[in-house]
Amino acid sequence: MSKYIFEAHMEVRDYECDIEGIVNNANYLHYAEHTRHLFLKSRNLSFAEMHERGIDAVVARMNLQYKTPLRCDDEFISRLWVEKEGVKYIFHQDIFRASDEALCFRGIITLVCLIDGKLANSEDYDRALLS
Repeated sequence: MSKYIFEAHMEVRDYECDIEGIVNNANYLHYAEHTRHLFLKSRNLSFAEMHERGIDAVVARMNLQYKTPLRCDDEFISRLWVEKEGVKYIFHQDIFRASDEALCFRGIITLVCLIDGKLANSEDYDRALLS
C-alpha cells in the first residue's frame, strides 16, 4: 500500500534542460519544493502567511537520488508523504515520468521550523502536515 498523501502533475519546460537534453539536476529541487508548497496550500496553510507570522519552515538536510532522467516536454507526477521525528518534518518525495511511471527522482528532505528565528515545534505545521 502506498504511503503517498499528495501528488502534483507538472511538465518539463525546455529551459530546464541542460546541454545533454535532460533536466538539470537542480530543477528537481524546484519541483520538490513546488510540490511541498502545493501540498501546504491543499492543507489550507500558506507558506507566505506563516512567514509573516514569524514561522518559517526551512530545509535542514537533503538526501537525493537521481534515477531516470526527464526530458523536455515530459509530463511527470511528483508525490510525497511526510513523517515527524522530534522537531524534524521528513518529506519523502518521489518524481515519476507520467508516461510509464518510471522513477526519476527520490528525495528525503528534512525541514525544521524556526519561530521568530529559534528552532521550535509549530502547532500549525503539525496540524497541516500530520493530520
